[in-house]
Formats: sequence, C-alpha cells, structure tokens
Amino acid sequence: MVTDSDQILLSTPLAALHRELGARMVPFAGYSMPVQYPEGILKEHLHCRSQAGLFDVSHMGQLVLRGPGLAAALERLVPGDIQALAPGRQRYTLLTNEDGGIIDDLMVANGGDYLALVVNAACTTKDVAHLRAGLPDEIEMTLLDGQALLALQGPAAAKALGRLLPAVAEMRFMDYRVLSLEGVEVGITRSGYTGEDGFEISLPGQEAENLARRLLDMPDVAPVGLGARDSLRLEAGLCLYGADIDATTTPVEANLTWTISKRRRAEGGFPGAEIILRQIKEGTVRRRVGIRPAGRAPARAHTEITDADGQSIGEITSGGFGPSVGGPVAMGYVDTSHAEPGTPLRLMVRGKVHDAQVVALPFVQHRYVTSS
Repeated sequence: MVTDSDQILLSTPLAALHRELGARMVPFAGYSMPVQYPEGILKEHLHCRSQAGLFDVSHMGQLVLRGPGLAAALERLVPGDIQALAPGRQRYTLLTNEDGGIIDDLMVANGGDYLALVVNAACTTKDVAHLRAGLPDEIEMTLLDGQALLALQGPAAAKALGRLLPAVAEMRFMDYRVLSLEGVEVGITRSGYTGEDGFEISLPGQEAENLARRLLDMPDVAPVGLGARDSLRLEAGLCLYGADIDATTTPVEANLTWTISKRRRAEGGFPGAEIILRQIKEGTVRRRVGIRPAGRAPARAHTEITDADGQSIGEITSGGFGPSVGGPVAMGYVDTSHAEPGTPLRLMVRGKVHDAQVVALPFVQHRYVTSS
C-alpha cells in the first residue's frame, strides 16, 4: 500500500539553490517546495511588501495552445472573454463544470498565434485531461514540463528586473511579452498573486538558477517561500484553489463575477452558464467575504462562523495573521444576509467565542501598475 509519506516528490529546477539558501522544504502539490527561509515568514512577507521578493512557482502547470479558432474554442470551457483578449495581454479566468462549480482558476495570455496558460499545480493533470476532452482535435496542446516559473513581487520588482531587462519598464499590469535575456527566450507577464506590482517569468528550467542568483544578488531582492506567499495573497483578498474555491463553488458565490464580461453574460455558452447567469441575476444563498477577527487570535480554515445569536451561518476558508495589517485576517463564506461589510460575526476558535466583523476586500491596497 502506498501512503502519502511514500510519495516520490518532484523537484523544481531551483531545488539545489533552495537547500543552499537554508530553506525548510515541505511537500506541496506533489513537489518538494520551500515554505520559508532562515529569515522566517514574517520578515519575508514584509520584505515583499516593502522591497522585492523572489518566489519559485515552477510547480505550476504551464501549457501552450495553438490551432484554428483557438479563442472561441477555449471560451466553450471558460466564462472569460478570450476573444477580446488582445495580443500581448493576459487574463484571469476559470474552468467551470456543468453545475457552475470552479474546476480551477488560471491565467491565459495571448501570444499572437498561441495562448499560454498557467494552471494550479495540484490541478495540472486533471486540467490537461479536461482541456483535451473539451477542445477540438485541431487544437494542439503542449505541457511545458521543462519550464521554470519565477515570480518577482514588490514595489522594487520593476527596478530589479529592469536592471537585466530594461523593456519591462514599459509593461503594465497584465501585459505579456516574450523577451530575450542574453540570448535566452523568456515569457514575462506583469502580474502575480501578492497584490503588489511584479512579474512572473517563464524560462527554460536549466536557465532558472542563473536568473534567480542574479536577482538575489541585488540588495532589494530576497527569497520568499510558500508561507509568506499564502499570507500575502490572503491580505490581497485573492482566492486559493482548494480552500476558497473548488468544484462546489460558483464564481458568483466566490465574488468572482467580475471575471465574466458583458458579452459572455449575454451569450453564455460555457459550462454551468445557466446556473451562473441565473445567480448573477437573482443572487446566491452564500457569499465569500473578508473577515476581521477581534483581538490577536487568528481564525484558521474550517472555523465555524455564527451570527450574534449563535446560529451557524458559514465557515472560514482561509485565515491567519496578516503581517502588513498587524492582526488576524480571514476569508470565508457566510449567508448572503450577513455579507454586508460591518456585519458583526462570532467565530468559534479553539472552543471559545471570538467577535469578528465582515470587511471589504482586500485587506491591503493592490498596487498594480496600470499605466506605463
């Protein structure tokens, strides 16, 4: 019998560098990944908010799609407006099922004659099978197994990467470019999952360590692990697949209705459209909200949420300490009647009742660069 402890973990191209830097490695989505470095999660988090953090996200699935009618074909699987996605631009969208549930959330970039997709690591295998089954045979799909993916995030990210690639200064949020770094082709988007300005850099695995070392040699860049990546995205109010969204959660319940354009709402034509479009019109029973617990005790995932009378109205899906906020933060689902910011809540934390309230997301202001 094979157990989780017997699982052979995959390594990213930066595995040796992580060990050299003293990272604590943990199993994550089938990979051995750095959860933190010697500085610790708190300092890594704050360094990313104040300067620039370098993340290894090479475990994410990277796909390239090519073929006739590609944008329209992909739209039959996602509610995003892919046909309106201009060359050199990227969009966040969702794979949905016939019940309106979210199979995965993903990024789609238009490379002109191809679409480049980034999907969640734990979902890569099922996403590839789902895409292959749902796309016409004429669409060619390539999984970039040997490709690395680095994320450089923070207010100093543009300055740091600009020392090596000056052209990134001209990019704006969600731009996609293929640039040459000393003869090496790299795909770059001005995006990330921290709420900060930054870039995601796709390049051949054998070239990743050299780029990472060059960036880390800069005084404003420090390595950041999965621990701080999670607290950063939570403060930014961004969903984690498998926690805040999953196949039983619709985009409307998850407060992701903004991902569905006016045209797609009018035309439909994606899995679960009937349910999702009805929810947009009529509302939902529950809704994802931001939650600020009172005091210092963080409310973790699966913490029960009750109203002032002790009636159960939902559950925390992500929670922890927000270093930039200076206190606990959380997201979860509550009955829609209790989803308005300012609504008082109660949380059952370690057997004790703690006060909390619904707050508007995000917990920290997004600092994306929307003009060059």
